[in-house]
Amino acid sequence: MSDQTEQKILAEDSAVLHKMGYAQELSRRMHGFSNFAVSFSIICILAGGITSFQTGFCTGGAFTTIVGWIVGALFALIVGASMAQIASAYPTAGGLYHWSSILGGRAWGWLTAWFNLLGLIFVIASVNVGVYFLFTGLILGDLFGIDTSSWGNLWPVFAGGWPQVLAVTIITLTQALLCHFGVRLTTKLIDFSGYLILVIAVLLTGSMLYIAPNYDLSRLFTFTNFTGSGGGGVFPPSHNHFYIFLLALLYPLYTITGFDGSAHTSEETVDARRNVPKGILNAIFWSGVFGLVMAASFVLAIPEPEKAASGGFNISYNILGAMQIPFWLKGVILVGIVLANFLCALAGLTSTSRMVYAFARDGGLPGHKLLRHVDKTHRAPVPAIWLTAILAVLVTLYSSAFLALAAGCAMFLYISYAMPVLAGLFAEGKSWTEFGPFRLRWFSKPFAAITVLGACILVYIGTREPNAILINYLIGLILLLAVIWFGIARKRFPGPPITAGEIAARAAEIVSEEKAVGEG
Repeated sequence: MSDQTEQKILAEDSAVLHKMGYAQELSRRMHGFSNFAVSFSIICILAGGITSFQTGFCTGGAFTTIVGWIVGALFALIVGASMAQIASAYPTAGGLYHWSSILGGRAWGWLTAWFNLLGLIFVIASVNVGVYFLFTGLILGDLFGIDTSSWGNLWPVFAGGWPQVLAVTIITLTQALLCHFGVRLTTKLIDFSGYLILVIAVLLTGSMLYIAPNYDLSRLFTFTNFTGSGGGGVFPPSHNHFYIFLLALLYPLYTITGFDGSAHTSEETVDARRNVPKGILNAIFWSGVFGLVMAASFVLAIPEPEKAASGGFNISYNILGAMQIPFWLKGVILVGIVLANFLCALAGLTSTSRMVYAFARDGGLPGHKLLRHVDKTHRAPVPAIWLTAILAVLVTLYSSAFLALAAGCAMFLYISYAMPVLAGLFAEGKSWTEFGPFRLRWFSKPFAAITVLGACILVYIGTREPNAILINYLIGLILLLAVIWFGIARKRFPGPPITAGEIAARAAEIVSEEKAVGEG
């Protein structure tokens, strides 16, 4: 792309943003691959694809792992396509929240924002806790033979003991510093993460196939009921095979989430109306493909399914630790897995901070005047970055609430994904008549209906044992948000500019805001 062509596209991107009532405060440095890499890195099949493997296998064995992954990935692709259509029409950092506000009204947008924010914060937190466990279990334990099993008993008032608290704090602090001072470096690291995930996934898959006792593909479709003690107590016993299959869908859906990251970085993406939809769909598609092959290699590498399933939550660590491959190769794979998880959370922090910035820009958060500030030097929403980092550390401190909410982050995110899609289902052809280059056309309404129905099913399976406490959190959250909305926010929250008058009134502010960051 020539400089002249890119400048023309950048001017069009800014014009689209101005038309929605916003200034070009963030720097558009991302091209198509970088936008894809954000979502692909947050999805990170080396994170949920490994740490949640027990959710697929300890339900119905190989069948629910493989077929469940296929069904879950296809559903995620339908959800992503529905979101991509809206993102193409409204490419802003607010993403889901902004779309819901335009298509469903101010209250619907405000509610979407809180579900999305809660889900994103717990994605970052759970992945960073996962980085700690992967590092201690795979690097210190498997590679160097250091026993870290007693570390959780140190200062047990906090979840995981002080080593976990200290490690997660350092990990998150490092990510926040990169987001604050190294916007260009962060973009390059996230780009690198996209390649890293692919390379390590290929190496890991190849290693699993190398150690596989045989290549009998019929094993991939063998159903074995591993609920109850047979699966290490991951799920309570059940004899309902359909229900067991539904539970296994948590495996792909916990993994393939966070693809709204492409939308949250819209205002930093060149040709956002085209590249953001591509980023969302490509991230889901390739994660689904590589994740399926990787999951199949795990299943084939298991010599004794009953023995492996009995390991329960430790099944992934047991499989990885038992790999009989050269030490150097094992080291590369295990270090690569840990690094990919670190970069996954870095991409998540980047995405979430943009969502916080956008919500604050519209007056949706306490302290919004501070949180909407963009640093002139780094062209980054610095206060939003640090608030996100602090919250991501704080929510890890108390185990009972954190473990449940971390398991439920996919549920909260898919609720927030379905909300603008549901609004669009009713608004399309009525109040929603302006679309972007990416259109689903006659697929739009069927895909929207599937998205909403699937989200309802996810809420159902996500609130079964052992995460039944989540239904209480969900009801409590809805009641709390209702009280806040009707008591305070309804009067104080202006929402994004939507009408022609509101957008026109922002013209002078847009000029001054862009001048403040050196854009104008």
